[in-house]
Amino acid sequence: MNMLKRSAVASALLCSAALLAQQAVAQPQAPTARQAPSTEPRAVLDLSKGWRFHFGDAGDAPAAPDFEDSAWQPVAVPHTWNKVGTYAVQRAADSDMRQGKGWYRCSFAVPAALNGRRLFLEFDGVSKIADIWVNGRHVGSHAGAFGRFRIDVTGAVRPGDNSLAVRADNSASAPGSSTEHVIPLGGDFFVQGGIYRGVRLLAVDAAHIDLADHGGPGVYLRTSRVSAERAEVAAKTLLRNLGTRRRTLTLVTTVQDAGGTPVATDRAPVALAPGQASTVERALTVATPHLWQGRADPYLYRVVSELRDGSRVIDRQVQPLGIRSFAFDAERGFLLNGKVTPLHGVSRHQDVQGKGWALTPEDHASDMAFAVEIGANTIRHAHYQHAQEWSDEADRAGMVVWAELPFVHEANVEPSEAPAAATIANAEEQLRELIRQNYNHPSIMLWSVGNEADIGAAIDAMRKGDGKPAQSRAMLEKLDRLARAEDTSRPTVYADCCEDTPSILSMQGAPSLNGITQVMGLNRYYGWYYGDLGGVGPALDALHAKHPTLPIGLSEWGAGGAMTQHSDNPRGGPVAAYGRPQPEEYQSLAIEENWKQIRTRPYLAASWLWNLFDFATTMRNEGDATDVNTKGLVSYDRKTRKDAFYFLKASWSDAPTLHLNGRRYVDRAYTVTDVRGYSNADRVSLSLNGKPVGEVTCPDRICVWPGVALTPGANHLVATATIGGKQISDALDWNAPDPRKGVFIDSGALVGSTMGGDSYGSDAFFRGGTGKVISAGRNPMAVPPKVEGTDMPALFGSYREGRFGYDIPLPDGSWTITIASLEPDATKGAARSFTVLANGQRVIESFAPMQAAGGANKAVTRSFAVKSSGGRLVLDFEPVGGDAVVAGIAIRPN
Repeated sequence: MNMLKRSAVASALLCSAALLAQQAVAQPQAPTARQAPSTEPRAVLDLSKGWRFHFGDAGDAPAAPDFEDSAWQPVAVPHTWNKVGTYAVQRAADSDMRQGKGWYRCSFAVPAALNGRRLFLEFDGVSKIADIWVNGRHVGSHAGAFGRFRIDVTGAVRPGDNSLAVRADNSASAPGSSTEHVIPLGGDFFVQGGIYRGVRLLAVDAAHIDLADHGGPGVYLRTSRVSAERAEVAAKTLLRNLGTRRRTLTLVTTVQDAGGTPVATDRAPVALAPGQASTVERALTVATPHLWQGRADPYLYRVVSELRDGSRVIDRQVQPLGIRSFAFDAERGFLLNGKVTPLHGVSRHQDVQGKGWALTPEDHASDMAFAVEIGANTIRHAHYQHAQEWSDEADRAGMVVWAELPFVHEANVEPSEAPAAATIANAEEQLRELIRQNYNHPSIMLWSVGNEADIGAAIDAMRKGDGKPAQSRAMLEKLDRLARAEDTSRPTVYADCCEDTPSILSMQGAPSLNGITQVMGLNRYYGWYYGDLGGVGPALDALHAKHPTLPIGLSEWGAGGAMTQHSDNPRGGPVAAYGRPQPEEYQSLAIEENWKQIRTRPYLAASWLWNLFDFATTMRNEGDATDVNTKGLVSYDRKTRKDAFYFLKASWSDAPTLHLNGRRYVDRAYTVTDVRGYSNADRVSLSLNGKPVGEVTCPDRICVWPGVALTPGANHLVATATIGGKQISDALDWNAPDPRKGVFIDSGALVGSTMGGDSYGSDAFFRGGTGKVISAGRNPMAVPPKVEGTDMPALFGSYREGRFGYDIPLPDGSWTITIASLEPDATKGAARSFTVLANGQRVIESFAPMQAAGGANKAVTRSFAVKSSGGRLVLDFEPVGGDAVVAGIAIRPN
């Protein structure tokens, strides 16, 4: 692009620098800024509109005031240039995965009423590195995508129009890159670029509540003692005098109740010399305090801190105050205000499809409404500092919050190497920002200093076939010490991935990272990445016995759920945890079975399901999506609640809940199926096409009507229940096939498909045996071997093995049965043979798949005729030598 210079005054696009309010920055009782009287001491100028944006490195030229930017894209902030993630098996054409430098420019004018004040630019979040210029002068930088930062620009601003240029850099972390030492260095989420949170200009008196404290509010509140009679509130206020004369001032601190009535006030004289910073620590007592009681009663006071010069207020800061006591106990779990309070909730990433990270206060409020609806009482902020608007929502909603530092996956861009000093320093600064900027949120009760900090080396070793463990422990220990020093009122926590798990990423020789922090977080995916669906409970018990003095939280659990992939029986085969398919029904089953174990362990302080929403990542091509982690309970665009959402709502919430599963699986593979749903009703009735099916109880909130016979064609199902005297209902519509035209089963498969012109359902109607898939060995990400000798390779990609049978609903008549088989393991092939029985009669004797096909991983079929009666066909596969193996069953009318 040919950049032509021009007059900034004549042509510059003016930032929307309207004087929103001369007010306190923090207004915890309201999600958006409000108009305030001009007598307020702190002015806030909104700089959200009127920007121009250009992606690409252009040196420092765009910082010049007269730089020509008329061809750049007009944007408003919050803004990100990235667009990541689509529900398709191919990346969308309009995806934007660019990483690098993006430029933003605008002009702003400072009202004459603010002459003589100190001016600070305040950015809530610029990813990942920000460089700032005012009138061509470089005024500051910030390294870290998630923390608020401020820059004193008093000396750079001039009368009239001023130019503002921001360079945002989200370059991929790599050796020699600009972000090599800026955490996170890895992680299963995409670090989007841009000025993706708010930006404003602050105007304050030369003497003010300090704005230079790592982006913090300058006022830090702690309830040191709490009882029914009184609460002692410790208030630490940081002050600074940037003027040229000594100031004799008064700091007035007032605790107000939710209605604005003062309930405690303190006055402290302050003398500030020119250039001096001072810390004032005071204690206030609130009589008969109204406690912040989580979801039951999230009562909020607020603390108004005023710096006065005589009777004139020269600065004011307002912060939330929730009076509560809490503890994490190794045996009793979590206690809030002395009462055992089991915590169950979700993790959340900060992106929405179509918006990415550029969220509005309304987006944050909408996201919190989902958490409230499901009945969660705790939120994990994954895997970084979240927006202040989101934490404000948590305060008001009564959520117990795990707040996290973005020390994720690895401590070095070379994952098995020790962290560089610069990386540690950056992590320490981001941790200070996290704690100080969020210190006053009563909802936050855990500081997380990392997540799976050693897994990057394990992933690297798996991909290369060899490698050394990570060297993350020393860095984690330093961060833990810093967090404890910054805040003695909250415990530290770390989320461990791998200790004592059967995961392929559990590296031999890797040191345990549990026990460094005061609370142990465990990311455990039994029945998904490893183990079986009954594994999480025993694993938690074992780690509790191994670390008996550590409180435990299950920091991640769950499973992926693709909304367009469906299973007739989610126990029919292994899920493709690292690929496709990932049917919605398996997600439901995994969450059901895990929750049954989680809820019965009183020592478990908390559990956070991964994740409330699907989110963007460039590490995954899984389920029915590309660049999306599908473990959310709600779709990336927030339009669809998956079935599992309603299971947890029925389990966690008191709201009357009734939901029939499978509404997205409209065109069914089989005429006979179990109908499943979730409800917190005592009993639920089901009707099909206006006729009653029956009434069932819903143990564990799971309602099942087994073996419901659908009508070929359209079917309308309605469930009804009465809860608290009120009738509720749910309905869905399915289309069923005509079984007289044939029945087709893809053995060992979780998801059916159309092959050879026939519609195969996933594995169903089986008894015994084990569903398996063709694999390339221990690495689940490796491409499986090709099955030869067939034009339907997908049918032979899975199989059922062992001694097993099928009881298949089938109209009475004459049929031709075709059995598809193969030898998946050459070492077993020579000895393998089995016999097939149909309705108790032997139809195939001593069938040896490898011998018949002429080798392993080669398709072979056998057919026979049979008559069915009584509405069913019974097939049995009996081993003769080794196990029976069947890849598919086709039943066609004669």
